[in-house]
Amino acid sequence: MIMTRPSSSEHAPYYASYIALVPESDVLKVLDEQAREIDSLLKGIPEEQASVLHPPYTWTIKQVVGHLIDAERVFAYRSLRFGRGDSQGLPGFDENTYAKTGEFDRLPLRALVAEYAAVRQNTLHLLRHLPESAWARTGVANGAPASVRALAFIIAGHTRHHLGIVRKRLATSQVEA
Repeated sequence: MIMTRPSSSEHAPYYASYIALVPESDVLKVLDEQAREIDSLLKGIPEEQASVLHPPYTWTIKQVVGHLIDAERVFAYRSLRFGRGDSQGLPGFDENTYAKTGEFDRLPLRALVAEYAAVRQNTLHLLRHLPESAWARTGVANGAPASVRALAFIIAGHTRHHLGIVRKRLATSQVEA
């Protein structure tokens, strides 16, 4: 399948920054590599550090991983609905409420990383098995248009965005230690 980048008409303007973080054209390859990248990045973090909140950040590392899991599930569900030709409008979600009520800090970091890997594999199975024509299908999510193609790039860019923040946090906490 030949992948083309989504146009600005295929997503809400606020997703442009996430899509810009994915200059590659093979978004499936990026998505595939990210699960290993997260595992590699997070495996050395001590459990107690993963639950610490370091201002100015508003989430712990565990909450960030939980957020990535929740957001990917939402974006993948949108991809499924739109990819199957269901263009009914879908609501948005409040990621801050999800992060708080998910109570991710009660879970071991390794369990969250394993759940993320499982969710990512499910996303990859969904996207790889969609017919090529599904990638251009659109629907409305949170009041804005979204194509399946844009959602795939959003998932990858959203993950890169948060991985960048986690890397900054880890670099800062190592300097402070």
